[in-house]
Amino acid sequence: MAANGARFHVAECGAADDPLVLFLHGFPEFWWAWRHQLPAVAAAGYRAVAMDLRGYGASDKTPRGYDPFTVSADVSGVIRSLGASDAVVVGHGWGGFVAWSAAVLTPKQVRAVAAVSAPHPLLLLRSGQPKSVAQVGWFQLPILPERRLLAHDGIHIEQLLRAWSAQGGDFPDAEASRRYRAALQVWPAPHCALEYHRWFVRSRLRPDGRRYSARMRTPVAVPVLQVQGALDGALNPATAATPAALVDGPLRYELLTTVGHFPHEEAPAMFNALLLDWLATLG
Repeated sequence: MAANGARFHVAECGAADDPLVLFLHGFPEFWWAWRHQLPAVAAAGYRAVAMDLRGYGASDKTPRGYDPFTVSADVSGVIRSLGASDAVVVGHGWGGFVAWSAAVLTPKQVRAVAAVSAPHPLLLLRSGQPKSVAQVGWFQLPILPERRLLAHDGIHIEQLLRAWSAQGGDFPDAEASRRYRAALQVWPAPHCALEYHRWFVRSRLRPDGRRYSARMRTPVAVPVLQVQGALDGALNPATAATPAALVDGPLRYELLTTVGHFPHEEAPAMFNALLLDWLATLG
């Protein structure tokens, strides 16, 4: 579907007139990350839609547009293209970063936010919040990170998934590894995926980055569910909880002790029960 000057691929379950719940995947995944949630949320009476973010999966891979202003407008545009006035936005990882951003930058289209393994952007800006600081630094280099993601049939993607999830768990299984590796083998997908990380770091001292930080000091005015895995290998759970000053709406924080960076895939039944319980409180 067309939105904000690009075309986006979506996967959908549920009736068109049911309340919209829009799912945003993180790095290094695509819409398929929400395969366990789409049918469960639709069965509970919602219209569940998962989109491929700009640069990922079957969505357009544009040469630019990987800043939160543009991607928030992407989300707003997709919601309107789906025929809805607003949506509950559920985002994981960088998708959660986009969900937080959209709630402030395009607030009319965001009815509530569920941020999964995604601290508020102002917390993410703090030095030391990402555990994999070296990895984030490596992503800033030109060309080499893309080559590493492509090398040996994308084995580094599987290594990242394993390193960030709970050790000794079942995720990623063979199918998940195959699908995520294949999705980032389509050029220029690896470059586009890394551009999100590059904007986040490189904009820190630029006017657009300072303007974004200033905008994000506006408290989120809608209900928020924040879900964090205690065994997250990518983020520091101890400093992930959002201060109440950054959210004017009801704020619920859930720390899941048995999962890592991918709660919705590592423990889908537990995550679905939590998500549906929260959705039911929204009315």
